[in-house]
Amino acid sequence: QVQLVESGGRLVQAGDSLRLACAGTGRNFNLSTVGWFRQAPGKEREFVAVIRRTPSSAFYADSVKDRFTISRDIAKNMVYLQMDSLKAEDTAVYICAAATFWTRQASDYHSWGQGTQVTVSS
Repeated sequence: QVQLVESGGRLVQAGDSLRLACAGTGRNFNLSTVGWFRQAPGKEREFVAVIRRTPSSAFYADSVKDRFTISRDIAKNMVYLQMDSLKAEDTAVYICAAATFWTRQASDYHSWGQGTQVTVSS
């Protein structure tokens, strides 16, 4: 069983940077693929980024590519999402999730955090 807790969301201005953190517990967390998703009011949950355990390769949604960077610290059981050049359309609840294999499909993820709110003011 994997438990996930996100932190770091807050109100920022367009163009600002923000780093979100996902703390994982459970013996399988560091073996898991970890993804970030987001959900804006009235919209479906959207894939943002994913990182593999080994090797630590990553993949991004086109909407965030070249602005967001996902990383992980195995020793600390943490996964991060560095968000630069934030836009108003990035406003959403950001949620991290764990899966047993490399995937971008939300339905493949077995464990989810509660989410952290990111609001970007223009």
